[in-house]
Amino acid sequence: MLSVQHFTVIQNQDLRTLIRDLSFTLSGTERLAVIGEEGNGKSTLLKAIAEPDRLRPWAEVTGKVSCAGERIGYLAQEAPAEWSGRAAYEICMESPAFAETKPGELAALCRQLSMDQGLCWAETPFGQLSGGEKVRLRMLTLLCERPTMLLLDEPGNDLDTDALEALERYLLCCALPVMYVSHDEALLRSTATQVLHLESIHGRAEPRWTWAREPYAAYTANRRSALDRQESLWKQDQRDRRIRDEKMRRIENAVEHAQAAISRADPHGGRLLKKKMKAVKSLQHRYEREDSEAVERPAEEYPMQALFEGAEAVPAGKTVLDLKLPELTAGDRVLAGEVALRVRGSEKVLLTGPNGAGKTTLLRVIERTLRQDASLRVALMPQRYEDLLDLDETPVRYLHRDGSKEQLTFIRSTLIAMKFSRDELEHPLGSLSGGQKAKVLLLRLMMARPNVLLMDEPTRNLSPLSAPVMREAVCSFPGAVICVTHDRLLMERWPGRILRLGREGLMLVQNPA
Repeated sequence: MLSVQHFTVIQNQDLRTLIRDLSFTLSGTERLAVIGEEGNGKSTLLKAIAEPDRLRPWAEVTGKVSCAGERIGYLAQEAPAEWSGRAAYEICMESPAFAETKPGELAALCRQLSMDQGLCWAETPFGQLSGGEKVRLRMLTLLCERPTMLLLDEPGNDLDTDALEALERYLLCCALPVMYVSHDEALLRSTATQVLHLESIHGRAEPRWTWAREPYAAYTANRRSALDRQESLWKQDQRDRRIRDEKMRRIENAVEHAQAAISRADPHGGRLLKKKMKAVKSLQHRYEREDSEAVERPAEEYPMQALFEGAEAVPAGKTVLDLKLPELTAGDRVLAGEVALRVRGSEKVLLTGPNGAGKTTLLRVIERTLRQDASLRVALMPQRYEDLLDLDETPVRYLHRDGSKEQLTFIRSTLIAMKFSRDELEHPLGSLSGGQKAKVLLLRLMMARPNVLLMDEPTRNLSPLSAPVMREAVCSFPGAVICVTHDRLLMERWPGRILRLGREGLMLVQNPA
């Protein structure tokens, strides 16, 4: 059993309170999903429970965590940086639990994770593995330790469809208490038995949390219903106040007009008007007290503002891409056979396929090809944000390129609309959450005013509040889109072709409706 009591986390850098007085318990086979907007402390909470010593230089934590006798298996959102150049088999063999796991047990775990067991013995450097292969390898070494409780930070990140379904099956039948952060709504709907919602309201100045002991779908439906009711009450209260204030204004005008017109020869009338004005002022004070207790508008976290406004379409007859490769390679590895892809006008093409098939590699080849056409304005959203971000820069400095005051004002106002606090605008990019880094890159894409988008896992790290906005933006983008994704909800509503990349090359899965 895990018990968290009166837990408070204060970020040292700007003394912002991420979590205040949080209490909850986790036991049995409960699966607690931690959700919330980017930068609200979800990963911090898991790290504070699993690795409090590593968190202390960054944040001050108070409260009590009790998990006596439990072996916590913690999957951080990112692998250690020092793993990048080391072979996969070295990383596995350095884990005593992996080395002690019997071959049959190891094979069973690999099947549960929909993982090729050969990956354990691969000499491929960890940094050259696909995102999904990295997650599988880390999950395997974690499960070899036979934990009695799991704390998982984005376990579904970068997994292909088969692996995501395997992860769902594992969570549903593992018979362990699980606390996990996820932005995959399909995973949340199918597995979460409880929800812990971390929010940051009033300009990200006030933390708020909700622990709901109900499935994710029920929680979101009930929350939406409650917010809609409060919104309706707030609107009715606003209408009543406008009517009241207009009536009050007419009374004040009438008294002021009478005061201006009364003659000094009528002292009795003057005294009556003074009494009336005093009554008006008293009524005003009463209304002010009522207003301080009025119905509040729901302090809901609104996601990103509309993306890619003003973007232009590609002329319908223009050939955007005509790519033909005899084979797709990465170094000495042949990833896929013949690849042929032709895109015209403002087509939308979605690329899917198993982890390690070469989707990211293919997208990079496509980018290099498109950059040769000066008539196209190409913008890339990479899977690894560090490929484009300077992690030592602040969001504002990174984006502010023309030196103009107008651009600076636009950047600051848009980032605040994307739920950044004013302090976070001056934090190094390396200290921000994965979702916040994604939003900075999105703003960079918006400012480039592209007519061709290349997106590698665009909903990765975005919260369930932000991800629907991204899906809508990508599907409705007026220009051409080539998108790599395993997001099942995005695949369900995709308006164009869906192609699967495998050893045999590109195969058509779906034509536009």
